[in-house]
Amino acid sequence: MTVVRALARPLLSVLFVVQGANQVRNPEPLVPKAQPVTDRLVPLAKRVAPAQVGDRIPDTTVNLIRLNGAAQVIGGLALATGKGRRLGAAVLAASLVPTTVAGHPFWQETDKQAKQVQRVQFMKNLGLLGGLLLAAVDTEGQPGLIWRASHGAKAAKRETKRGAKLAKRETKQLARSARREARLVARTAKAELPFG
Repeated sequence: MTVVRALARPLLSVLFVVQGANQVRNPEPLVPKAQPVTDRLVPLAKRVAPAQVGDRIPDTTVNLIRLNGAAQVIGGLALATGKGRRLGAAVLAASLVPTTVAGHPFWQETDKQAKQVQRVQFMKNLGLLGGLLLAAVDTEGQPGLIWRASHGAKAAKRETKRGAKLAKRETKQLARSARREARLVARTAKAELPFG
């Protein structure tokens, strides 16, 4: 791991760990902002999700805020420590979307200054989302699983063709050798025949 990655991951995740822990411990102050978003998203999620998953989605906004906070703590720790870093970054990115929509709805503000503050916070979260998406796809310079699978298949196909050509060449050489041996045996046998 490079020095940049070793510094960047904890720096990117510290906000999520701290804020997530605050959400788990004290979700009530966030309820008024989160309520309109959860009122729209929970019924939609329950309709779209399979029954086994939909039945387990919390109904109360307080529990949803705690769940989001727990996801941020776990994702932040995974990203910071490097254990499950890509999955952790993806979890953080997913948790940031509803947090941003609920926490910084600048389009609903009527006061010009408050609207500007909310817009800046919204764009800051978009920047964090971009960083998390980059972290989620960062393979540390190593080929990813999809790349390896596609290139492995191509290499296997190449090796199969190479093996088939080699087998064909060897078969031709064996056939030539067998014909030469047969001619030699025939000549030898003809030379050994007694002449009448």
